[in-house]
Amino acid sequence: MKFSVSAYSFMQCFQDGRLTPFTGIAKVKEMGFDAIEFVDFVFPKDEDSAEYAKKLRAEADRVGLAISNYAVGADFLSGSDGNLEAEVERLKGQVDIAAILGCPTMRHDVTGGIQDRTYQGYDTVIERLAKGCRAVTEYAAGKGVKTMTENHGFFSQDSLRVEKLINTVANENFGQLVDMGNFLCADDNPAVAVGRCAPYAFYVHAKDFIVKSGQEPDPGQGFFQSRSGNFLRGTIVGHGDVPVVQCLRALKRENYDGYVAIEFEGMEDCVKGVAIGLENLKKYVAEVYGG
Repeated sequence: MKFSVSAYSFMQCFQDGRLTPFTGIAKVKEMGFDAIEFVDFVFPKDEDSAEYAKKLRAEADRVGLAISNYAVGADFLSGSDGNLEAEVERLKGQVDIAAILGCPTMRHDVTGGIQDRTYQGYDTVIERLAKGCRAVTEYAAGKGVKTMTENHGFFSQDSLRVEKLINTVANENFGQLVDMGNFLCADDNPAVAVGRCAPYAFYVHAKDFIVKSGQEPDPGQGFFQSRSGNFLRGTIVGHGDVPVVQCLRALKRENYDGYVAIEFEGMEDCVKGVAIGLENLKKYVAEVYGG
């Protein structure tokens, strides 16, 4: 198994000036990762994305670091002013960026949910979501890029919905970015959910949360609420309540041996938090996978 880290993990450093996406590449290599994952919002709005992607790849090549994945936002219900075809075309442009970066995979959202209160639920919109996903992945296959949904965004987050979407798309080039922690946002047991979704995994996020019951008082700053009102706070991998080792065992049963990427969302210092998380994650992977 190979270790990566999402550039999102270093948002503290990007904001306070300690790192840039470019200096972050060398830092990630120094920390002992095999690869880095980029997200679309690190791309400056005033610079051509294709040219910026070329520069990022050149720097990664220079230090000997792979770019493991490209993660982008999308919404097949309301994105591009509700025009599905336009949103698909926009995402095809993002696939082109992933290809420039040299990523084997691209993760995109599918929707943040239904905006107006109508008599609709997941089952009534899944065909539209699947149509968008299918069109993007058919294009991406021609570029040598696999595409993925993630358990992300509350509406399409729990494992039963994600599994149903993947099977509705029914394309071998389309799978899942399995985020161990994100299932908790939909109050889905991570071990059960990863066990269900592991057969579809193209990529994995190791993420940890501290969880407090919604029956307890609001713990305040740093916490947000799950779909049912439990309190979650991002933390260092191994310091929270996500059963990381059990999730890894479920992945091993399905012979997953690709990238596992740390996505850190904690209040702790991000560099220190990522470093401790990597140390813990390597220990857990050695325990489960051997070596």
